[in-house]
Parts: sequence; structure tokens; C-alpha cells
Amino acid sequence: MNLRSLLPKIVLGMSLLWGGLALPAFAAPIKIGYSAWPGWLPWKVAEEKGLFKKNGVDVQMVWFEGYAESINALSAGKLEANSQTLNDTISPVASGAKLKVVLTNDNSAGNDQIIVKKNIRTIQDLKGKRVAAELGTVDHFLLLLGLQLAGLSEKDIQFSPLETGAAAAAFAAGRLDGVGVFAPFTTRALSTNKGKVLFSSRDFPGAIPDHLVFRDEFVKSNPEAVQKIVKTWFDTLDYMRKNPSDAVKIMAKRAGVTDAEYRSYESGTRLFTLEQNLSAFGPETAKSTNLRYQSKRIADFLVKTELATKVPDLNAMFDDRFIKAYAGQSAAAQP
Repeated sequence: MNLRSLLPKIVLGMSLLWGGLALPAFAAPIKIGYSAWPGWLPWKVAEEKGLFKKNGVDVQMVWFEGYAESINALSAGKLEANSQTLNDTISPVASGAKLKVVLTNDNSAGNDQIIVKKNIRTIQDLKGKRVAAELGTVDHFLLLLGLQLAGLSEKDIQFSPLETGAAAAAFAAGRLDGVGVFAPFTTRALSTNKGKVLFSSRDFPGAIPDHLVFRDEFVKSNPEAVQKIVKTWFDTLDYMRKNPSDAVKIMAKRAGVTDAEYRSYESGTRLFTLEQNLSAFGPETAKSTNLRYQSKRIADFLVKTELATKVPDLNAMFDDRFIKAYAGQSAAAQP
């Protein structure tokens, strides 16, 4: 996609966002939730390197040990935004939550894994086995995708709903036959050399996109702040490209793993460029990374597996004006 071809529409969008709208500034620090997923740990780099402040926005990054806790905090209004997956956004929207996806951080490309005991060879071998994942979250979703592929359902296994860290620890201790976890908890689950990866998000391309999701009311009243946060994300990716060792050190420390362990996660998380964001938010196409296409597939699956009550208005979830405005700003700055 040519950034410059978007410029006329983008400039109009930028004028609406920045041109004289006398909207009240958000007084308190803007609280953004995040947890231990490689695609969201760049936010820690942004925080430590003062990139939010550089862009003139007061942000407090709120760390959650349990991913589901961050989703609940956003739903309860304790956060202005959260780092969460598309499927974990569709479910609350289907129940009436008003949320806006403004940025695609990444697609999971192998860092969400179903890990099993070494004697389990196929997905069919999970029948009757004890398998855990965090209820209603992305790795529960991945588990159900795999079971469906093998002609099984959750009823065919002994499913235990456990927080991701607890699930990884229980598997490592030998109390489970299988577990659904994401990096860096994959390292903990595999730490005793008792398990192997049966399948992962690499086997389901585009099924697990990860996002920055705001409460709709905040976006409506604070578009300038949202724009600055989106810009900060891309500034952070630029810093990471120029200072990879320092960035890895910051992210590994926050994740509680070694630098080498963190580097092993890099291939399993596909961080999205600006171009990839524009494509993902674009008109619907039958591409696995297209959000409008993928959201329909995910929503249908969530309803079928009773993780969502209905298919909501999916197009209303996506707000691409901030990505487009940033693209216009970037194109205008090119010599």
C-alpha cells in the first residue's frame, strides 16, 4: 500500500484530530494495561525511555501478572486502554462493552502453544486427558481451534480453567497432561523437559492478532491523546530497531527471563509495521491478517463454542483514523 496515495484523506483526518477541536484534556495519567506477551513488552521500552513524555502524553503503564485481570480491569473502567487479543475483545463487545481497536501490535506466530507430555503424539490423543488454560482467553481459544481440527470438543477432554502462570507451573509439576500457554510462560512449562509443543499459533496464521484497545468514551473525548500514544508505539519500534540489545534487556527483565530466552521468542511474534497496520485495518479481503475478515471467523467460532453470546457489530470495533493520520504525518515528513 502506498502511503502517499492515502495522503489527501489522511490530511483531512489529521485536521479533524488536531485542528482546533477544543476537547478537554484528560487530567489524570492515562492508564494502559499490559501483561507478559512479547508483542506488548515494547510498551515497557516506551516507558523506560521516556517516549510517552517526548510525545507530550502522560501515560501510566499498568502491569498485570494475570492477562485475564487486565481484560477485567478494562471492562470495569479501571483502565483507559488495554493490550489484548482480538478474540478477547470480541467477547466483551458481544456482551455490550463499547471498545475500539486502534492499533495492531502483532500477530502471534508460534508463541501461543499447546504443550503436552511427550507420550502424546496427536491432538486425538488428548481425549480424556487433563488439559488446562486460562478460561475464555486466547490460549483457551487456541486449544478449541486444535480440538475442532481433530474432530473433538472441550467435552472430550478434562478441561481445567487455570490462570496462565498457574497452568504452566502445574504442567511443569506433572499435574497435567497438557496446557495452553503463551510466551514467556512457555519457558516455564517446558522447564523440566517433560513436555513438547503439540501445536501452536504458527499452525493457525492470523488467528491471534494482538491490539491496543481503548474504551470508546475515552477515544471520543481524547482523540489527540490516542494519536500521541499510537505515534509513541511506532517511535518505540524505531528505538528497538536501532538499539536491539538495550530493548531486549528491558523486555527480558520485565518478563522475568534471560536475554537469550527472550530472543528465542522473537520468531513467534510478528510485530506489525505501519504498512502492515494499514493493510490489517483496510477493506475486507480474504487474508488471514485482515481484521474485518479474521474478526468474522473468530466471532463465529466464539459463538459456536459459547465463548460469546452473539456476533456483534464488528466494523464498529475498528477505528483506523489514528493509523491513517500517523501514516499521513510520516509521509509528509519524507523528503
